[in-house]
Amino acid sequence: MHFSDLKEGYYRFRGTEWQQERERWSELATGQSPKVMVIACSDSRVDPATIFGARPGEIFVVRNVANLVPPFEDDGGRHGVSAALEFAVTKLEVEEVLVLGHGACGGVNACLTQSLANTKPGEGGFVAHWIDLLDDAREKVVAEHGTGPEGQKALEQEGVKVSLQNLMTFPFVKERVEAGKLKLHGAVFAIEDGRLRVLEGDTFENA
Repeated sequence: MHFSDLKEGYYRFRGTEWQQERERWSELATGQSPKVMVIACSDSRVDPATIFGARPGEIFVVRNVANLVPPFEDDGGRHGVSAALEFAVTKLEVEEVLVLGHGACGGVNACLTQSLANTKPGEGGFVAHWIDLLDDAREKVVAEHGTGPEGQKALEQEGVKVSLQNLMTFPFVKERVEAGKLKLHGAVFAIEDGRLRVLEGDTFENA
């Protein structure tokens, strides 16, 4: 698919779905009030709206390589995920945050296999520095499962747990979770069989 295909898709959308829901789009033009934030991977195969059948305005989504949440840092840097999280939690006042991992994740595989080690920005270095958020989890996974398919699956799940742990380092998240105003969830979507596995306690169970 190219940009020209995207434009053709827009023309179809504008002439059908948009026309059929003009009232809803008029409502959305005045603001948004999603109840759930989804932190997902940028991978083209795992669009949260498609997986969950969500309509425009229903979920607030931020996507990045390997669906990672960095820990809270107040260092003056530009923090895209942190900014989106802050906006969703403190301004939109979402009631739930879901970290959505997925099978066959390239970012997770790069961490697992260390395929981007010693690369420079523009040659894989940006990605390498981002996915090093999983380094501690990687050591645990490799020791137990190796770097093959089982290790891949395990690190995809551990990555979700890492992001959930990092979410709790944000004071405005921790405060709301402890007050019962915000719930955190984790899940992994398997591209191959279409199954969603949800984190229950410390294990992932079929939804």
